[in-house]
Amino acid sequence: MKTLFSLIFTLLFSLSVFAQQTSLKPELIKNFQDMKFGMFIHWGPVTLRGTEIGWSRGHQVEMNDYDNLYKEFNPVLFDADKWIKTLKDAGMKYFVFTTRHHDGFSMWDTKFSDYNIMNTPYKKDVLMELKNACDKYGIMFGTYYSICDWRHPNYPISRIEGVEKPDADMDKFYLFLKNQTKELIEKYGTKILWFDGEWEKPWTHEYGQDFYSYLKGLNENVLINNRVDKGRKGMEGTTKSKEFAGDFDTPEQRIGSFDIENPWETCMTICNQWAWKPNDKMKSYDQCMQTLLKTVGGGGNLLFNVGPMLDGRMEQRQIDRLKQMGNWLKKYGESVYGTTGGPYKPTEWMSATRKGDKIYLHVFSLDGEELKIPVPGNNQVKNCSILKGKKLKFEQSKKELIIRIPAEQKLNVVTTIVLKLNGDSGKIEPIEI
Repeated sequence: MKTLFSLIFTLLFSLSVFAQQTSLKPELIKNFQDMKFGMFIHWGPVTLRGTEIGWSRGHQVEMNDYDNLYKEFNPVLFDADKWIKTLKDAGMKYFVFTTRHHDGFSMWDTKFSDYNIMNTPYKKDVLMELKNACDKYGIMFGTYYSICDWRHPNYPISRIEGVEKPDADMDKFYLFLKNQTKELIEKYGTKILWFDGEWEKPWTHEYGQDFYSYLKGLNENVLINNRVDKGRKGMEGTTKSKEFAGDFDTPEQRIGSFDIENPWETCMTICNQWAWKPNDKMKSYDQCMQTLLKTVGGGGNLLFNVGPMLDGRMEQRQIDRLKQMGNWLKKYGESVYGTTGGPYKPTEWMSATRKGDKIYLHVFSLDGEELKIPVPGNNQVKNCSILKGKKLKFEQSKKELIIRIPAEQKLNVVTTIVLKLNGDSGKIEPIEI
């Protein structure tokens, strides 16, 4: 009887969670998808060693040393206004800050752990300063939060080879998660809860469903990624079944597959490491722009990660690279913001976006002066031009569109061409090239 009751309860609860997922206001997801470009930040006491946040604990950095780095953490050059102004100048529309990684250190003034930013020599609530700066610049404010916490006594697993803690209490730890995330929603007004660390055994599908329901009960409008539950498929970050909770998928360090039906966001680093590393190799301007445009062309958002230094500053070279992207977006942003991916699926040499009666072709490389692509469905191309530039000559047959791009019209990094159609580009089925 008890088993039957448990099964019925689980079924009813699962249906309740599914109903909440499907009742998410479409305009919330539409607004999120329209923004296209956001900044991710991984930062904390670990920057004193220049190793990876969380993962280097007990490996590159001895565990006791790692856990006591906060006693030296004093980022006196941190300036929330400069960070968010950098984001704004880069053409980014939203911000996700790592409030607590797998190492358990809380980067805000939390009542539920002494292991937090207020007990460093710095003693300032950087999260509130960042939230206020986001409000000032009209940036959507979001927070990353790790479900696992290798340092917490009640979390069952330690980082060292996954050793289990014999006296841990997962139910007590779950209450800790609820209390901290409630602070992020009610005190800091986070609009996005970006979870991670869900892959470990202690976190179950049932916990994920319950947590999603609890958080939506606090604020039904908060956006929650798919890592709140167990549906993610590795680095692909895709949730294969609607039985799992989450509002958007999260491919990591890779551009997601073409998908204009389900919301997704690629998270990727501007260098190699998530947290700051001295002399870390940085992506070229070409790589950065192609990453953004291929992601958007595939139907996704790009959450681009910056790791600030131990003194609180962002590296100038990273600021400069982001500024380059922002300058491009100031001129050509209509081909990115508020668009839908396609209809042409991204290739190594081109991606496309669309909006209304227009298709934007982002051409990265082209042999010769002719671009040959399939015709855009049953539509007639009325005119063709370089975006913000001169008109281009073109020919359209039943199957092929040929655009002539003189060498002097090709732009560095990417040449953006706009096609004006005699119909709605949104009705065109995806096209393979």
